[in-house]
Amino acid sequence: MAPSIAAPGGMDHIALIGNFLPRKCGLATFTTDTYNALKQRFPDLKVDVYAMDDRPGLHAYPPAVTHSIPQNDRAAYSEAARRIAESGAKALWVQHEYGIYGGAAGDYLLALLDRVTVPVIVTLHTILEKPSADERRVMDALLRRAARVIVMADKGREILTRVHGVDPRKLVMIPHGVPNRAYVEPASMKGRFGWADRDVILTFGLLAPNKGIETMIEALPAVVGAHPRALYVVLGATHPHLVEHEGEAYRDRLKALAAERGVADNVVFVDAFVEHEELLDYLQAADLYVTPYSNPAQITSGTLSYAVGMGKVVISTPYVHASEILADDHGVLVPFGDSGAFGREINRLLGNATARHALAERAYAHGRTMLWPRLAERAMAEVADAVAALPHRIPRTNELAPLKPTIAAVERMSDATGMLQHSIFSIPDRRHGYCIDDNARALILMHRIDELNEATRDKWTSVYAAFLQHAWNPDARRFRNFMNFDRSWCEDEGSEDSNGRALWALGVTAREARARKHRDWAIALFDATAGIALELGSPRARAFAMLGAAAMLDVYPGHPLARDILTRFGGELVELLHETRRPEWQWFEIVLAYDNARLPEAMIRAGQTLERPDLLQVGLETLDWIVARQTSPEGRFRAVGTESFHRPYADPLPFDQQPLEAQATIDACIAAHEVTDDERWAVEAMKAYRWYLGVNDLDLPLASGADGGCFDGLMPHGLNQNQGAESILALQLASCAISRLSKRPPVVAEGRAVA
Repeated sequence: MAPSIAAPGGMDHIALIGNFLPRKCGLATFTTDTYNALKQRFPDLKVDVYAMDDRPGLHAYPPAVTHSIPQNDRAAYSEAARRIAESGAKALWVQHEYGIYGGAAGDYLLALLDRVTVPVIVTLHTILEKPSADERRVMDALLRRAARVIVMADKGREILTRVHGVDPRKLVMIPHGVPNRAYVEPASMKGRFGWADRDVILTFGLLAPNKGIETMIEALPAVVGAHPRALYVVLGATHPHLVEHEGEAYRDRLKALAAERGVADNVVFVDAFVEHEELLDYLQAADLYVTPYSNPAQITSGTLSYAVGMGKVVISTPYVHASEILADDHGVLVPFGDSGAFGREINRLLGNATARHALAERAYAHGRTMLWPRLAERAMAEVADAVAALPHRIPRTNELAPLKPTIAAVERMSDATGMLQHSIFSIPDRRHGYCIDDNARALILMHRIDELNEATRDKWTSVYAAFLQHAWNPDARRFRNFMNFDRSWCEDEGSEDSNGRALWALGVTAREARARKHRDWAIALFDATAGIALELGSPRARAFAMLGAAAMLDVYPGHPLARDILTRFGGELVELLHETRRPEWQWFEIVLAYDNARLPEAMIRAGQTLERPDLLQVGLETLDWIVARQTSPEGRFRAVGTESFHRPYADPLPFDQQPLEAQATIDACIAAHEVTDDERWAVEAMKAYRWYLGVNDLDLPLASGADGGCFDGLMPHGLNQNQGAESILALQLASCAISRLSKRPPVVAEGRAVA
């Protein structure tokens, strides 16, 4: 055994994904052997194994397996990504084979890779000359994501550059690993299997039609004629997926073929998935090893590698891996499906001990270059290089000045109709038109931004107010939401959330609009439409309506409908909390979604306005809970990732993070600060605001600069470079809120000044 050493580059922790024993397949054996080689060569290296699970609950995985991933459960891939991200692993090594990952051509794997930030190293076990459209799409994405791509044959490198256009610099050829065992003469091992007087020819691996066993059985009459004591041993269980489809019908057909050719006594089928050491014993007992495989494109064969590693005399068809590993007289190649050629070469080598022994010595020497410790060393060197190539991140300081609010980017996204929803980079994308959600937010911004020319304020307030006015559908008694660029509506009724947000904007306009004409308009439309609030069922829609009602009560304390909205919905949110609460889950719903902090904010405003300490207490307690869930281990704000949405009672996933969450948290924390004078809430608001400035998981600012733009989200590998309306408005409204917070006088209590 090779001596243990420290992993290169100070690497101390990686994650490894693939099949794993006791799952019965070649890839499971490879991944398990890889794990063992890493642990033996680098004892201090922590290796977290994530096992792909085709039959959840069936495989009894060993303690080495950190977590199993149900193959066809897409959400499980995101959960695995979260575990990897939180584990502290510095790199992810993926064993890739078609058929072991869920989705079209295994594209569920991409969902996992899109959610991890560490370098990805991929070993490809199959490389196709002519991939299908889905196979190409998945492979192209996998190759783009990978920092290093390991192939086990030089032909694989050539295919990847020619077919997929991969940069050759990221490709590395590392041969399939083999075990380290001393060479022995086959005769010394045959007795334990009862083969002492037999000329043993061996094939091993999971039994399947592409293994070419029929070719060998057809060759046996000629072999037996020259060597009557020849014995062809077919070692291996039938592939589990084949058994599922047809039971042991294929094995039975092979036995019938042997009987038809009169060689049934010269063929032994060992129907077992043998353990590692027993497998090596079988190999060492063989005089010849044959791989009559029928697929010319087979890029790797673990069984062939093991045979060479044991010093076996190999006769094989010329598939890719065999052509390379047996080159330079390390074995014998014969044409595909040519049973006559197999028979001739077997007879020649069984009849010439000198030639057989010389070939065995050359094969064994070649195998010494492929030992598992060497694979571990070379692979870890590539992992270390990939990690070292990462750009050095400079953590953002907390001492960052807030941005001055501006409507430059808002104007860029607006026209005479309203504010467009989406952009491509910073350019408005007219294909998706407008929505009431963004125009309601834009209307609120017009009241909250201070340094704005009054003519400009009047212009855009009127535009966004007109959008809300036109969105009201009196026949359906609902606000519409989505409008095409040609001003045609996409629907008669918008979502509950969009209706709640429209009422919120009307309430804020009634309270905060700088011009009396706009306040009067908002009061009139609120009175005409707010009755729909009592028909809303969505907790968020109700929270939005509550915020609008609280604003209206600031203007008209006796407004009966606004008071009814706050009282009824406040009580119903308390009931929801009681229904869903668990010791570890202090939230109104069993899932997290978007705009989460609006729920506690609504409760705080309801408690403040109605002078209800019970509602206020619920708001503060739930805000405390969600703020804790939105804090990274480093103490930074971490928005609930979109991959987290709708996962019952589950901790949030870190990506994708959206600007809306930071703004909602800022507003809720400022509300808490106003009612409690607890400076802790001002600190939390600033923490959420600094997320825009780059104090986040990736140390990347989302605010685009002096133009007032904001990128659409924080993804595992960087920024979503688009700058849509929701993101721009979230940043500008957040900047307005922080500006107001900074102007509040310091709190003085019990003789103590709190800055």
